[in-house]
Amino acid sequence: MAETPMFDRVALLGGGLIGSSMAHAMRRGGLAGHIAGYSRSKESRATAEAIGFCDSIHDNPADAARDADLVVLCLPVGAFAETAEAIAPVLKRGAILTDVGSVKAAVVRDVGPHVPDGVHFIPGHPIAGTEQSGPSAGFPELFDNRWCIVTPPPGVEQAAIDRLVAFW
Repeated sequence: MAETPMFDRVALLGGGLIGSSMAHAMRRGGLAGHIAGYSRSKESRATAEAIGFCDSIHDNPADAARDADLVVLCLPVGAFAETAEAIAPVLKRGAILTDVGSVKAAVVRDVGPHVPDGVHFIPGHPIAGTEQSGPSAGFPELFDNRWCIVTPPPGVEQAAIDRLVAFW
């Protein structure tokens, strides 16, 4: 377990299998000081709260993303544009914004225009999953011995890329 977390605050926007597994893995590795979760669904928020994989759970993505050092879009890719627009005003300078979607051109097209200056946008895709879904499907070992493809657009600072790669 890390003595000092890699990120003070992480926002997981979407609490399904991937988001909940990320939260469990971050807890196991001591990678986050505070994990803020977001889900549009009241039922998913209640399940996430009952499981306790987030320190705070929000019904608004901007509330979860506010002051986060790492923001991960764990939603269906079709929801990325709306979510990116909603969180853009609260993304802090120096934060890393990434995703777990399986496509990248649509992510760059839909998220990129909303990313404020000073935020490191680094699309990604962990090669992991199961046939299960929802917050109760998550488990900390999902990413063990798995690859994560990161696809930084031109101009992203190497230090931010290195930090995200070290995280995965």
